Amino acid sequence: MTIPLGGVPLADHAAVFAALSDAGFTDLWSSEVNGADAFTPLTLAAAWQPRARLGTAITPVFTRGPGLLAMTAASLAEAAPGRFQLGIGASSPVVVGDWNAADFARPYARSRDMLRFLRAALAGETVDRSFETFEIRRFRLERPPAVPPRILLAALRPAMLRLAAAEADGVILNWLAATDVPRVLAEAKSEDPDFDVVARIFVCPTADAAYARTIGRRLIAAYLTVPAYLEFHRWLGREPELAPMWKAWAAGDRKTALAAIPDEVVDELVVHGAPEECRAKVARYAEAGVQVPVMALLPTPELEKQGPTALATLIAALGPA
Repeated sequence: MTIPLGGVPLADHAAVFAALSDAGFTDLWSSEVNGADAFTPLTLAAAWQPRARLGTAITPVFTRGPGLLAMTAASLAEAAPGRFQLGIGASSPVVVGDWNAADFARPYARSRDMLRFLRAALAGETVDRSFETFEIRRFRLERPPAVPPRILLAALRPAMLRLAAAEADGVILNWLAATDVPRVLAEAKSEDPDFDVVARIFVCPTADAAYARTIGRRLIAAYLTVPAYLEFHRWLGREPELAPMWKAWAAGDRKTALAAIPDEVVDELVVHGAPEECRAKVARYAEAGVQVPVMALLPTPELEKQGPTALATLIAALGPA
């Protein structure tokens, strides 16, 4: 499950983590956009759920300096030895540039260089070298973790997928249908038998299909108009279905862009239905080759009306236990 869950303060997440564990969820993964940072929820989870596997999906490679990112990852790896995986990725021009005042330049090269730096730094090595996108002078972690975290790379299109397969310990996928997984993994063939395939899957567990599609359209319009995701879905073959949305969005017509997204695309990319239906649809990702399907829970009418009681019931219904 993606944490933290919306509408629940971080200080109250001990009960949420316990409910997730009781329901059979083994992994707690964080994201980092403009809500909670990636590491604070996982730090709480490390203390409150000492058996849970933890991961970031993702922390951007531009918004922290290399040394700071290494220190932050090392600290969490020390707090949860053997249970933490560091997922990194390029993020987007909005997150990096508009919100964090950094240059979103050469995302492939920056991701590759950060991956190589982190591999060495988290192993306790002294790093003193010029990378293509930054230069490091005699950096060494004062507290290198006894168990270095596995490093996963977020990837969409072939070049980044191949980089993940060649140099990372796993790949993190996002915004794809279960039917897209084989094509994506054909580009991410790793010789590592322990190579992890993680996918974030947006889940709106409600029988109110109109509500779920409204939420889904908003998310699709917000994400799939970002250049990297736009090109990803063009590569996956969705240009005929999404071109009207892209055209309206580029013209500044948000209302027409939302209306142009077909129901079929929403249903492919956003899991919705009763909880048992959602579980079955998420299982299709696993059947297609995803080893760690990570649900990202979206609002539902029931959660909005009933609050914490409905959340506890929903977690129990969604879990594999």
